[in-house]
Amino acid sequence: MKLEEINDRVKLLWPNREFTKVYMSGGSYWDQLHELIPSQLIYGLKKHNDKIGDALSQGQIKSKQWLLEILQGIDLGMVFICAGWYGILAIMMFEDENIFVNKIRSFDIDDNCWKIAEDFNRPWTKDNWKFKASTLDITTMQFPTKYKTYRANGTSLILDEMPDTIINTSCEHIEKFTEWFNAIPKGKLVALQTNNYFDLPEHVNCVKNLAEFKEQAPLSDVIFGGRLELEKYTRFMLIGYV
Repeated sequence: MKLEEINDRVKLLWPNREFTKVYMSGGSYWDQLHELIPSQLIYGLKKHNDKIGDALSQGQIKSKQWLLEILQGIDLGMVFICAGWYGILAIMMFEDENIFVNKIRSFDIDDNCWKIAEDFNRPWTKDNWKFKASTLDITTMQFPTKYKTYRANGTSLILDEMPDTIINTSCEHIEKFTEWFNAIPKGKLVALQTNNYFDLPEHVNCVKNLAEFKEQAPLSDVIFGGRLELEKYTRFMLIGYV
């Protein structure tokens, strides 16, 4: 990501902060940026900004901010983030004083994601594993969920955990979405996002509108259903209980 792009993304992430663009190069840039904005996200960007690509696009950021606006004040307990990518959403949740979580688990099918996600969320990984990321095909998930994770010394172990809240902001990528959704235990709180951006080949499960999304993910109790107009597509969101 180019320097100008990083400045723009930072401004988008913290729109209410007094912010002057930083143009210093190398490590000095990140040090000064962290002085302006003491977020763990800055530490992660310093190490991985060349790898995360679209994870901090305007659409991704605005969609996550929208989700957090609606989740404020709800006790989320143990959260499973499915298709959690590089753990950006987890950072935003941990650093938002109005978001109440006990622990967060991030799962992604891409084995390149979990180490980067744990780097981004290092303070919470070190804090009694308040955050942990793992490689998992979420379409095969069962509940409780058994999955492999790694200690700091590189040894592996199997965890067996049950979430209180399940978040999936990438439903458009889930080819076997119905199977994944039907495996969620009754009574669980879920927060789901998809879109109508049919042009990308990896978007195998887009919907045309919110009504179609509700048919795809039939919730017994809908807390929120809405749409967010973005530059290239419309994002749809459902929050409620299965």
